[in-house]
Amino acid sequence: MLTDSVGHVKLWQMARHDPSTRLRELVRCATAVFIEQGYKGAQMEDVANALGVAKGTLYVYVESKDALFDLVVRCADREEMFAEVPRLPVPTPKRGATIAYVRQRLVENQTLPTLATALARTRGVAQRGEFQKIVRELYHAVERNRYGLKLLDRTAGDQPQLAALWFEGARDGLLATLTEYLKREIRRGAMKEVTDVSVAARFIIETVVFWGVHRYWDPHPQVVDDVASRETAIRLIVNALVRE
Repeated sequence: MLTDSVGHVKLWQMARHDPSTRLRELVRCATAVFIEQGYKGAQMEDVANALGVAKGTLYVYVESKDALFDLVVRCADREEMFAEVPRLPVPTPKRGATIAYVRQRLVENQTLPTLATALARTRGVAQRGEFQKIVRELYHAVERNRYGLKLLDRTAGDQPQLAALWFEGARDGLLATLTEYLKREIRRGAMKEVTDVSVAARFIIETVVFWGVHRYWDPHPQVVDDVASRETAIRLIVNALVRE
């Protein structure tokens, strides 16, 4: 993603009187740097180079690297965040503020309505359409938040609190919930028997996350339409597990 920094430079120069556009470009470049180098590896100078400005220029917009990371976390995948320009420079967040925001976003985006409704159901056997809708909701959730998820996945290892929240909380929580659903539907005869249900749940998650997120950063990507990717992945997952 750093290879398109020339385009960012041109847009930055053209929009030098538009703070909203400049912030948008700063966030895009910084997101690319954090994803490529991780939190510890990324330096303010790297972001400045990607944007084509002097390092000191960045401090007109953010007070520190922590402020920049917090801004990136809050704005990734959310164009509406640029509607109002914040007070500049964006201040360094209070301790724990970034983690609290990430926790809130994960709760908001990890809740899959159809899965929650299905687990609350006490009678009846799941229909094929129910499971298909669950997988589709999961796919849409990760695809529309792909920059934020890739950012967390790449930077969590450098920050213990973020790692605990992301790996142990969000990912393990989704895995446990999906595993519970699969076990129940297997017992009811709606799903096929599998050797290890938790592996099947992890297979669903990893397949969806690859096609909805990671393939966009594949160094040698397969050229494929987004809709084709989504529909193929969903169909294969459903066909593999649901009884006819």
